Amino acid sequence: MRSLSPAPSHSLQFPIPTRPLPSPVVVKCSYGFESPGFSHGVSSNRTDWQSSCAILASKVVSQQHSSPDSNNGAPTVNGHTSALTDLSLVPIDNIPGSDNNRPLPPKPLTISDLSPAPMHGSQLRVAYQGVPGAYSEAAAAKAYANCEAIPCDQFEVAFQAVELWIADRAVLPVENSLGGSIHRNYDLLLRHRLHIVGEVQLPVHHCLLALPGVRKEYLTRVISHPQALAQCEHTLTKLGLNVAREAVDDTAGAAEFIATNNLRDTAAIASARAAELYGMQVLADGIQDDPGNVTRFVMLAREPIIPRTDRPFKTSIVFAHDKGTSVLFKVLSAFAFRNISLTKIESRPHRNRPIRLVDDANVGTAKHFEYLFYVDFEASMAEVRAQNALAEVQEFTSFLRVLGSYPMDMTPLSSSCGRQDLQSL
Repeated sequence: MRSLSPAPSHSLQFPIPTRPLPSPVVVKCSYGFESPGFSHGVSSNRTDWQSSCAILASKVVSQQHSSPDSNNGAPTVNGHTSALTDLSLVPIDNIPGSDNNRPLPPKPLTISDLSPAPMHGSQLRVAYQGVPGAYSEAAAAKAYANCEAIPCDQFEVAFQAVELWIADRAVLPVENSLGGSIHRNYDLLLRHRLHIVGEVQLPVHHCLLALPGVRKEYLTRVISHPQALAQCEHTLTKLGLNVAREAVDDTAGAAEFIATNNLRDTAAIASARAAELYGMQVLADGIQDDPGNVTRFVMLAREPIIPRTDRPFKTSIVFAHDKGTSVLFKVLSAFAFRNISLTKIESRPHRNRPIRLVDDANVGTAKHFEYLFYVDFEASMAEVRAQNALAEVQEFTSFLRVLGSYPMDMTPLSSSCGRQDLQSL
C-alpha cells in the first residue's frame, strides 16, 4: 500500500465508533478550524467533528476576522477555536513487511462505510416520548413513513436512544401553537450533541375517550397531559362535565391507564388512534377549544445534514454573551440587515451561570438572570447571507452553536380535523 504523507500537527486521530465495519479501521481527520476562539470547555469529539464537517460542506465559515492565534476569549461556532480549512478521510497505512504471520492491513474505507442511514424511513428506528397512540408517534410516522417507532418514557431517554445507536432518529416536540414552548426539550438540545435534521408540524385532534358502554353522565374524572387538559377546558364545560381534572405524563398513557385498570368513572383526552389501540370508545371528537392546534416537532440525528438552497430551509442556533442581554439587539440586527426572517426567539436561564451582577460597583446587591437565547431563522447555511450573519453574530457572542440547518415542513395541514357537533352528545 502506498505510504501517505504525514498529516498536519493539528490532526485528530480517532477510531470510527460504534457502527460495525468489516474490520477495525482507524482514520485520520486532517483539518484546521480557525475562528476567534471561545473554548466552551468541551473537548473535540466525533460529534463536534461531524457538525464541523456539515458546516464546512456548505461553507458556513466564509470569512475570517482574525488570525489563527487570536483566540483569546473570542466566540466560535460549536465550541471550536479554529475554522475549517481542509478535510480528508484517509486510512492509515500499516508499515509494510514481508512476514506472512503478520495480520493483514486494514481494509480501506468505501463509500458505503460512510453512507448515512436511510433517509426515507423504510429501515429507520425512530424514538419518541410516550406510548403507542401518542401524538409523537403520529409525528414520527409523518416524518419517516414506514419507520419502526420506538416509544420512550422520557424525553431524555429518546435523546440517549439515538446517542447509543438504539435508534437512528428521534422526533420530539418543541412548541405548540396554544401551549407554547416545551422548555424541557430546549434544555436537552443544548445538553446533548444531536443535530436537528428536519421538522414536522402535526395538527392536534383531541378526543374524549372512555371504556365501552360508559356514558358521559357516569364520569367523575378526566385525565390527560396537562397541556391537553388546558386545551380542552372550555369544551369540557360546554359538554356539561362537572368532573375533576387530573394530569398524567401523556395523552395516550392516560387511555392506556384507564383500559388497564378498567376505570369506568374516568375518561381520557387522547387521539382517536389511542382509542383503537386500547379498546375505548370516543364520547366526543375534536374537543380542543381552538381548532388551530398544531404542535411542531424536530427530527434529531447523530450526524447533521448538508444544507442546500433548492428548497426552503430553516436554521436553529443558540448563543450567549458574557455581558448579558445588552448585545441582543446587535445580534438580531445582523439578521435584519440581511432580510433574514426570524421565526422564533426563546430565552432560557444559563444553568452554569444563572445570576450575574449588574455592576461590580453595586457590591453584589443588584443581580439578574443570565440567559441563553435560542433563535430559528428562515435561511439555509448554504446561503452567503446566512454565513455572513453568523460571522457577525460571532463578534458579539461568547458562545454560539448551530443546532441544525434543515428543510422546513411545507406540507399543508390537514383540514379533516373538523369538530363533531357537540350539541348532539
